[in-house]
Amino acid sequence: MSANANHPFPAQPISAHQARRAALASRLGPGIAIVPTTGETARNADSTYPYRFDSGFFYLTGFTEPDALFVQLIGEDKVENILFCRPKDAEREIWDGYRYGPDAARDAFGLDAAYPIDELDERLPQLMANQPAVHFALGADSQWDKRLSGWLNSVRSLVRTGVQAPTRLNDWRGPLGEMRLGKDEHELAVLREAGRINAAAHVRAMRFARPGQMEYELEAEILHDYYRQGSRFPAYSSIVASGPNACVLHYGENNRRMQDGELVLIDAGCELNGYASDITRTFPVNGRFSPAQKAVYEITLAAMQAAFAAAKPGNTWNMPHDAATRVLIEGMRELKLLGGSVDEILETGAYRQFYMHRTGHWMGLDVHDVGDYQSNGAWRELRPGMVFTIEPGFYIRPAENVPKEFEHIGIRIEDDVAITADGHENLTASCPKTVAEIEALMARARED
Repeated sequence: MSANANHPFPAQPISAHQARRAALASRLGPGIAIVPTTGETARNADSTYPYRFDSGFFYLTGFTEPDALFVQLIGEDKVENILFCRPKDAEREIWDGYRYGPDAARDAFGLDAAYPIDELDERLPQLMANQPAVHFALGADSQWDKRLSGWLNSVRSLVRTGVQAPTRLNDWRGPLGEMRLGKDEHELAVLREAGRINAAAHVRAMRFARPGQMEYELEAEILHDYYRQGSRFPAYSSIVASGPNACVLHYGENNRRMQDGELVLIDAGCELNGYASDITRTFPVNGRFSPAQKAVYEITLAAMQAAFAAAKPGNTWNMPHDAATRVLIEGMRELKLLGGSVDEILETGAYRQFYMHRTGHWMGLDVHDVGDYQSNGAWRELRPGMVFTIEPGFYIRPAENVPKEFEHIGIRIEDDVAITADGHENLTASCPKTVAEIEALMARARED
């Protein structure tokens, strides 16, 4: 079953999950790997938040139900893949909906064995016995850490019977993160479709925007379009930041009334089959950029184009950021916001008054996806299949060195890119971002 069975886009084939399990086993080496998924979280009283599976667990299994755990027994010449999940329960299915149960899950997800989750504390010590190592994400969840300690102590208590307890503890997150950095063709296709859905939703918000509306009205338009197109959940909480709120990087209240003459920054993303899209667009509430707004916007867009040019195989992770930062600093000098040479401003870090974050992040099953940015002390080399955002920003808060016409201008422009064999693909290119495109779109919307 797909992570989003109601969307026509197909789920990852189970063979892909099986191949990932085999690849992980070869990276980890002999021992027992234990990978739990998340449980349901209470919102209030007997109501829960919408459920979202653990990304690493899903990457390996394709299984989307809560209260489950994946175990991999890795031997020298054999690997056994085991799932613990909720048992079949006709009564609970009346209330909560279908659940696979161990037998159906084993067959549907290509596993060697499956057991009820209620048997976990009984079976795990047996499975851990005589294993040389435990591969576990220690520190990710205190409750699972506590249970692991209990299982280890149960195995140690049997030492006089000739049973040996694992003597090494390894973290599977590093090897799995390396695997997830490179997206296969199916993953890229899902990310491409998520980008298309997200771009259309941002266009809807641009067409809808008018002075006097509340920020959350634009958020509602975006969420409506996600759902309408088959994305059942946002990938993260939407940011709809108008006026001075656009200079707050993680603004989330979305409850201010938008004023004529202001910009609104929307950072919003949808999720499709577990994979994220992440777009930011900044546009005038009334459909027309002021001269000051346009000047800052054009600088930010030029920084984005410089980052795009550096997003290609063989370059390192930091090169798009460095390229964008230099363009932004040149713009700050042109607007008389900062003095000195570009190199001097870089050296002192004075530019951080107006640009204080990085130019991107890995993206995939998590909107801020796993994977190290450096390897052996050096920035990682970009290679085909890597997916990340490019999102330069320019945020001007009132200060002594800020002319009045630039106060409260906050701009961020963000697209999602995949590295290809000869450059990159912009997965969200269908979302307008030039001044001319945005103004023309909003003008047509007012004519309709």
